[in-house]
Amino acid sequence: MKKDIHPKLHSVTISCACGNKVETRSTETDLHTTLCGACHPFYTGAQKFVDTAGRIEKFKKKYKNTK
Repeated sequence: MKKDIHPKLHSVTISCACGNKVETRSTETDLHTTLCGACHPFYTGAQKFVDTAGRIEKFKKKYKNTK
């Protein structure tokens, strides 16, 4: 490997808007995020499907008899 061309790695704490903190290493010195695994609706089970036009039922009805 060539010397002095690689970025420096720093120990950083990634902080989420929910208050969760994760220790990791990065080339950045300060990291903030709005969603993480602790507060994302997919991982917490609070995910909801918004189907105001009935698109899911329409799709299921259209392709019900196909394999």
